[in-house]
Amino acid sequence: MAVKEFKLEVSKRENSGKKASKQIRRAGGIPGVYYSHDSKESLLFKMEMAELRQAIKSGAQIFKVSVGGKLRDVIFKSVQYHPVTDVVQHIDLYGVNMDIAINIKVPLMIVGECVGVKEDGGVISTPLTELEISCLPSIIPQSIEVDITDLHLGDSLQAENINLGDGIELITSPESTIASVTHAAVEVE
Repeated sequence: MAVKEFKLEVSKRENSGKKASKQIRRAGGIPGVYYSHDSKESLLFKMEMAELRQAIKSGAQIFKVSVGGKLRDVIFKSVQYHPVTDVVQHIDLYGVNMDIAINIKVPLMIVGECVGVKEDGGVISTPLTELEISCLPSIIPQSIEVDITDLHLGDSLQAENINLGDGIELITSPESTIASVTHAAVEVE
């Protein structure tokens, strides 16, 4: 399976701090920081909002970025959004070695219609929205699908019950509950 890659255009920025970041955002850019697996130094960069939209649309997990004149493989380590407008405020890029496994959080995608809700009148609870896994950058899944169809009233599904596939190791606690079906709370008059 070929991993999707996308070349990101970023430019170095000199100034750090709130004021500098605000100016970048006002000009339609996004401030960011680049870290690498093999260096303690971080580099400040900025990128255009349109560039970020294209990157997200590409569906890629690994991005190529020119850092210090060298093309490097990076992943989005974290993306911070404005609490009200949901506009991206800041990005952390993390340089990866394609031959070394990394720990990363991947979103869970709950699928199926649960028997315990449909037939037993229960309520489904899904406390986890993501799983932390360890794998090579080239096999990072876009999301992890969790089928809840066979869950009956009183059943629960733990992280350890999810089939992650070859080369992917679970980092999240195996006992963590992903989904459970409980009785609907009854209001007492």
